[in-house]
Amino acid sequence: MKLNKLLHLLFAFTLLLGVASCSNDNNDELVINYGNGIFISNEGNFGKPNAEVTFVTADLNFKQDNLFSTNNGGAKLGDVLQMMAFNGQNAYLLLNNSNKIQIVDRSNFKANGEITAELNQPRYMAFANNNIYVTNDKYGGDKFVSIYKVADRSFVKKIPFTDAAERIVEAGNNIFVQNASFGFGNKITYINTSTNDIQSVITLPNGNINKIVSSNQNVYAIAAGTADSYIYQISSAGSITKTTTLTGIANAKNLEISNGKFYFTSGKNVYTMDMSATTTPTAPLFTVASSIDQYSDLYGFSVVGDKIFTSDANGFTQDSKIVVYSTSGSIIRSFAAGISSNGAYWN
Repeated sequence: MKLNKLLHLLFAFTLLLGVASCSNDNNDELVINYGNGIFISNEGNFGKPNAEVTFVTADLNFKQDNLFSTNNGGAKLGDVLQMMAFNGQNAYLLLNNSNKIQIVDRSNFKANGEITAELNQPRYMAFANNNIYVTNDKYGGDKFVSIYKVADRSFVKKIPFTDAAERIVEAGNNIFVQNASFGFGNKITYINTSTNDIQSVITLPNGNINKIVSSNQNVYAIAAGTADSYIYQISSAGSITKTTTLTGIANAKNLEISNGKFYFTSGKNVYTMDMSATTTPTAPLFTVASSIDQYSDLYGFSVVGDKIFTSDANGFTQDSKIVVYSTSGSIIRSFAAGISSNGAYWN
């Protein structure tokens, strides 16, 4: 490695990441600690093992692509990285079309295990009561939640569903499953993690659920209607405790919660409001630029601390365009990530 190149890299890493070590052989490599930064999940193309992960530092001044292959001897991550989740020292990478959960050390992204048993087109996962809960929803096929022990990753049980098994979150050490997908469905199933049985089914009175999230031991569901939309607060005991009507905002989706505020989208518009507010915002916080096609617009939307990450999938054939906004709506930074970037996660 040439000295001037090494010095530039060392300077960047020291400021932004911290350098863990540098090998002494002829193939010098900087070993990076990925703590205190953001992972971006890149789905890749369906049917191809080109899913990957991008890392950016908290100040957005340094980016590294292809984390899995870089840190695992060029190995391929898999087909369709649906989401990432974290538990203890590990990051769990759910690969929908590979029917696999790849596990890596979250600090160096070295692979240290995987789960493949009883997975059939897995969608999302959550952790509760020392178990991993994974939704599976094969198009035209089985729908179920598969459960595994965190300690040894062994299969515990399968809970079958008739309706969709889509997003899944933990609240109050219980599990909630979104029985709605692609804008259709208004039910949420509450699983008691002491017995791993279905406790109850919650039916929302208005709208179709686009997304559920958890915050402060509550579940929040954003449900879309043709004229108005709704945000429902559901307690960890499975009761609807509050309804916020988004008057005049149709087809709201992509709900995120950060620092006491709701963030959500409708079309290409991004809105925010205090969680305690009783009136709907009259104007969007910002509107994203049009993409190559309508499906690429806002393909990824995440709020990480005080930053809003948006992804333009750019036609799903080339690198995604990531635009990061402040929570006041100003553009902070733009950069390219992998194919079909769908989410950003604080590590």
